[in-house]
Amino acid sequence: MIERTQDARGDNAWEIVSTKLVTKFSNNIRNNFGFLNRAAPEGIGQPDKLFVQEGRKVFKEVVPMVSELILEHMAANNIAPAQLSRMWLHQANINMNDFIARRVLGRDPLPGEAPNILDEYANTSSAGSVIAFHKYNRDLPKGALGLLCSFGAGYSAGSVILRKLN
Repeated sequence: MIERTQDARGDNAWEIVSTKLVTKFSNNIRNNFGFLNRAAPEGIGQPDKLFVQEGRKVFKEVVPMVSELILEHMAANNIAPAQLSRMWLHQANINMNDFIARRVLGRDPLPGEAPNILDEYANTSSAGSVIAFHKYNRDLPKGALGLLCSFGAGYSAGSVILRKLN
């Protein structure tokens, strides 16, 4: 449930400190209109690529973009990487998560700093960061800072800085 900070009474309440979004056009991951062009008369019986991805290009473009988004977002809120207790990142690719965490922290993340759910849930797209948050947040103390970040096709990325209230 989302509620005003002053009304938050739950035993695991979090404050949304700040949000930041970024979008950058890329043709390296896209949906080719999906069911619409399959249903068009000229498309009936024709092959259709519903989803197209240039994986290596996506990796090379998304990792720096997301890392910069996070670092700029933290800097705008006067938060140093060492102040983050946890990062819940988009769960598409373990290598992406590791690279982003390293770039943000300036070092390899310690166990638990950037939890991964890929082994249990596989690629859950943008929902993966929320699933990781749900599974790995209750152990953090009051006042802990965390960052949730997801990204998707196009490219679009969103970052949310959170502070544990109680």
